Amino acid sequence: MISPQKSNFWFSISGILILISVILTLITYFGKNPLIQYFSFYKVDFKNNFINFYSFQDTFFSFYEFWRLISPIFIHFSITHLIFNCLWIYILGPRIINQNGIKNFLLLTFSSAILSNASEAYVSGLIIFGGLSGVIFAMLGYCYAMEFIKNKSRYLLPPAIYIFMIGWLLIGYFGILESFGFGKIANTAHLIGLISGILFAFVND
Repeated sequence: MISPQKSNFWFSISGILILISVILTLITYFGKNPLIQYFSFYKVDFKNNFINFYSFQDTFFSFYEFWRLISPIFIHFSITHLIFNCLWIYILGPRIINQNGIKNFLLLTFSSAILSNASEAYVSGLIIFGGLSGVIFAMLGYCYAMEFIKNKSRYLLPPAIYIFMIGWLLIGYFGILESFGFGKIANTAHLIGLISGILFAFVND
């Protein structure tokens, strides 16, 4: 049975991560509200129905808006997108916290957020993207590496979960998921998230 390991889930770090995602997604109204300009990776301005993007250098080295390296993970563009990602955090978060501690969970979350967001921005260019998917792939990669490669932790996840993870990553490149309400898929964020999670298991030993 896949269920979180803590009864006080909503007071845990993973519960707070979900709450922030829900709140910011609703505030930005699934990306339709101009308030999304404060949470996108690149600094943007909305003027006369046009979007003006600032460059990477301007965003981070002229305006010093470093929170944007992480903030895109909290915004989602459909209810399907939001529920799906929050469900994965609900499943994976408490397991990692229980097995490896809050510090490792936070380091994994924020390091994979920065790497997956920056990679997606580099590949996709000046667009607005978001979602927890890159972090989720990092968590899955971390769990897989810790359990099956290093034999150090037990997360009680069915092996089929990891097969599903690879399948989901692959079909994302074929545009199939867009027809199910997930919007344009940030494939680079998924791939880099997965790789960063696996590497984190070895680096943070």
